[in-house]
Amino acid sequence: MNIWFSVLTFFMISIFSSAVVHADMTTEIKADFIFNHGKIWTGDKNNPSASAIAIKANNIIAVGSNDEVNKFIGPKTKVTDLENKRVTPGFIDNHTHFGEVSGLLSAVQLRDASSRHEFVKRIGEFAKTMPVGKWMLMGIWDHEAWGGDLPKASWIDKVTQKTPVYLWRTDGHMALANSVAMKLAGINKDTPDVAGGEIVRDKNGNPTGVFKDAAMELISKVIPSITVKEQAEYFEQGINHAVSFGVTQIHDMGSWEHLKAFQYLHDNNNLKMRIYSFVPLQTHARLADYVAKNGRGDQLHRWGGLKGLVDGSLGSTTAWFYNAYNDEPDKFGFPIHELNGFKDWIAAGDKAGLHVTVHAIGDRANDWLLDSFESVAKNNPKNRHRRWRIEHAQHLSESAITRMNELSVIPSMQPYHAIDDGRWAEKRIGSDRIKTTYAFKSLFDAKAKVTFGSDSPVAPMNVMEGIYAAVTRATLDGKNPEGWVAKEKISVEQALQAYTVNSAYAGFQEDKLGQLKIGFLADFVVLEQDILSIPVERIKDTKISMTVVDGRVVYRNE
Repeated sequence: MNIWFSVLTFFMISIFSSAVVHADMTTEIKADFIFNHGKIWTGDKNNPSASAIAIKANNIIAVGSNDEVNKFIGPKTKVTDLENKRVTPGFIDNHTHFGEVSGLLSAVQLRDASSRHEFVKRIGEFAKTMPVGKWMLMGIWDHEAWGGDLPKASWIDKVTQKTPVYLWRTDGHMALANSVAMKLAGINKDTPDVAGGEIVRDKNGNPTGVFKDAAMELISKVIPSITVKEQAEYFEQGINHAVSFGVTQIHDMGSWEHLKAFQYLHDNNNLKMRIYSFVPLQTHARLADYVAKNGRGDQLHRWGGLKGLVDGSLGSTTAWFYNAYNDEPDKFGFPIHELNGFKDWIAAGDKAGLHVTVHAIGDRANDWLLDSFESVAKNNPKNRHRRWRIEHAQHLSESAITRMNELSVIPSMQPYHAIDDGRWAEKRIGSDRIKTTYAFKSLFDAKAKVTFGSDSPVAPMNVMEGIYAAVTRATLDGKNPEGWVAKEKISVEQALQAYTVNSAYAGFQEDKLGQLKIGFLADFVVLEQDILSIPVERIKDTKISMTVVDGRVVYRNE
């Protein structure tokens, strides 16, 4: 093992700064914390493995063998024996909807409802616990779990007569409203259709209760808002949930309300995980003004990212494809926004020096977005620090795979979707189109900077389940034990790289995070099992022993 380590001198005034010093000065510097006797995967190509790590304040001051790092033990140093456990850099979740993650922790649980009866039963039982008139939200259901029939308001009206209901499908691209909610929103047979969305109707033209993509706003706009403080309280629950999975930073594909709530936590010293806040792409002018007045935050809470959507989802048949859906041959999906105006938003965000990332699912949506990124970059050559991202990059043409690296576009992917959607994706788009679905290995081979996350609450935030999905592609129904589209399986080390090194790069933090090396911020995770050596089938059951953020233990599995 090629062991190396260095030392940083520290000057404590108001800012903790550091510089490399000669080895014979090591006795003058003592660590606050030392973690030794571990199996450390550093993510650093120059020093890939180590046994111990030393921390002073929130910085890493040494990485190496036990003997080398133990030289930094002083009378006040707290030493933790890792007991030969696997250690990795902290996991950076590249794509969450954290308001929903946090709210769902106290919402009705529908993800595993496998029949219409169970779906209705859980909603009815939960409604009995709610104050009259309070909205029942979140839910996260999947109609594929009970055979593919979309739910209807008529299913749940009898058990929710005094409760407005608005429950999302797992992908967030369609939702079910009951009749109480539709009445509050003024929705009826005469409500016109919505561009970029769909009101699902029965044979007589009456809304069934399901709203897709842009049409979802018809209901969501009448849901009462909550205060910044209330949102922050939800976030505290969500953060405790996230760090229990070793997540030390999230990229929140959220809203201005989310940004304010995270900053409220930060201002009150209650933020124990790093946050990178993204706001809607169409608010680019507001964000540019906000950055001009307030900067871009600090290492705990940053902003400056814009997130847009080209199309919808595969599960909702709103992802935009060149060819029709196999199971609904009259549908190709559609772009959510008018495309010329949407491209103008991308160009405006890029011109303002903001970080633009865009959701694209279908092959036509991904190709259109790559073309748009290329065009905007040519028209704005002054911005040389952009890091275009495609959120999901789910169904790709062969040319899109090679263009990712050529255009320096980051595929921001969520591997759990492969073992979830893989149960039914082929009936939607056929055997040929699935060959480049969640093309992890092909993208790695093409030298694209693949980055991973969860898309939680659409999928679980559990990073171990994400790594398991990427390396096995064994679908949740047990029907593909050798892997669904097995040629796209990757190694455990590649999956770790996507959750750490590459995710740090995707957030402009590759000089401070994503690796365990001298001068980097002290974010790391201790695992109960060595996922680099155990059978891959056991990875999904691996627990987190400890999570450290900014040099502080924020989670410990007692």
